[in-house]
Amino acid sequence: MTRALYAEWTKLRTVSSTGWLLAATVVVTVAVSTAVAAGVDLSACTSGTACSVDTTRLALYGARVGQITVAVLAVLAVTGEYSTGLVRVTLAATPRRYRALGAKVAAVAAAATAAGVAAVAVSVITAARIFAARGLTASGGYRLALTDAATVRATIGTVGYLGLIALLSMGIAAVVRDGAAAIGVVMTLLFAFPMATLLISDPTWLRRLNQWSPMDAGLNIQATINLAHLPLQPLTGLGVLAVWAAGAVTVGGLAFRYRDA
Repeated sequence: MTRALYAEWTKLRTVSSTGWLLAATVVVTVAVSTAVAAGVDLSACTSGTACSVDTTRLALYGARVGQITVAVLAVLAVTGEYSTGLVRVTLAATPRRYRALGAKVAAVAAAATAAGVAAVAVSVITAARIFAARGLTASGGYRLALTDAATVRATIGTVGYLGLIALLSMGIAAVVRDGAAAIGVVMTLLFAFPMATLLISDPTWLRRLNQWSPMDAGLNIQATINLAHLPLQPLTGLGVLAVWAAGAVTVGGLAFRYRDA
């Protein structure tokens, strides 16, 4: 397994798009989070006044965009081998297909998680400075500090969210095998549920869609206030995304095992 991991990591790091996509994940996530932190109206969050705005969630908002580059990286890591025919070489070197796919999944998930750590850390630090400059204080409901347990859970959970998006995308790519089609399926799965909520007014179905949506459910991990009003609690929501990812990887693994290369 060690040799398979080393081989997959070598393939991943020697493809030029990998570095660009990982860098884009960090830059886009930080840029969007910074823009949101600087531009949102926080006039109500003054000293001595309870703040109804989840500042931690604002600081992590860029993950909604950063997940796109993570998904693209994960899809291309799988489908690129099919488009070039390299998958036959991979299977010749590692005949046990589950081992080959497992090594690839581990390598990509590790790279995506590392980029997530950098993106989330810089986003939180930058947003904290912006909020401090705007006069937010702890007495006003300002919670963006690593001494706050909810903030720690939200930041670590966001990193985990990006890693799960990579797993979900790889599973879908293993089934679809075509890069453009797989990216389309992943984007549809992530954004179709939120778009559907704009067309539905029934509160029961709105809540159900939020509970079933891999993106909406997973991003509940970022919430630090008003948790009782969430469709799902933060860890439960991340668990929903984990189920989606596990299902995709399982189906993708079966397809990789039993279909011709």
